[in-house]
Amino acid sequence: MSRRPAEWLGRLVGGGQPAPTASPRRRYPAPALPEEQVRTAWQLTSLLLGYPDERLLGLLPAIREAAGTLPDAVGAPLLRLSAHLADGDRREVRTAYVDTFDTTRKCALHLTYYAHGDTRKRGIALVQFKQAYRRAGLLVDDSELPDHLSVVLEFGATGSVDVAWKLLNDHRAGIELLQLGLDGRTSPWADAVTALRATLPPLDGTQAEAVARLVAEGPPNEEVGLDGYALDPRLNPHPADDHLDLSLDLTGAPR
Repeated sequence: MSRRPAEWLGRLVGGGQPAPTASPRRRYPAPALPEEQVRTAWQLTSLLLGYPDERLLGLLPAIREAAGTLPDAVGAPLLRLSAHLADGDRREVRTAYVDTFDTTRKCALHLTYYAHGDTRKRGIALVQFKQAYRRAGLLVDDSELPDHLSVVLEFGATGSVDVAWKLLNDHRAGIELLQLGLDGRTSPWADAVTALRATLPPLDGTQAEAVARLVAEGPPNEEVGLDGYALDPRLNPHPADDHLDLSLDLTGAPR
């Protein structure tokens, strides 16, 4: 999926409307926010979860402008993260990003990892993500795995809200585990996930059970069968060094 964030924000701030897409059958409560606010929130979150290169840093004024149009539960965390990226030393911010997302799987941005770990089932789940995109009219290239949270949010922001809504809620336990991992590191990027969670419905019983199970047991492990979708080995070179606060709010309420 090609990335053109400047184009996205120009359309977003200018008030243009994404092309309509077919709506699949819903399995989850409908979004509480208006669709345009959901698209805006997801677009900004997708950008802010990206590597803080010069292009992203240059977009921060437009990101802040757009975040200011959102309800406080969504916009305030995005504004905090934007301020952190704008005000911090650029080298330190980039080092912190790599340390957060490239050295521990507790903060993996790939949603299928939490449910399937390093097993053959993860390869199947990744294919299902691509199929969901394809059915909605989007062909995804191989520059990023299709379950990367920024990719899913970008797709929801510029394509089908309904398809992305289902993918995010199907993998809600992973989003909750990502929040825990970032909170445990006192990471500024926790605000991006907090904002995302504020767009989603409260956890239902099945999702809460899945979160509790993952906290207790961790993702499954079977170091074979991923073929072309193998995990980047940099994600967890020192797994024994991972630490996570296991306290958990299962209500799904925004933090």
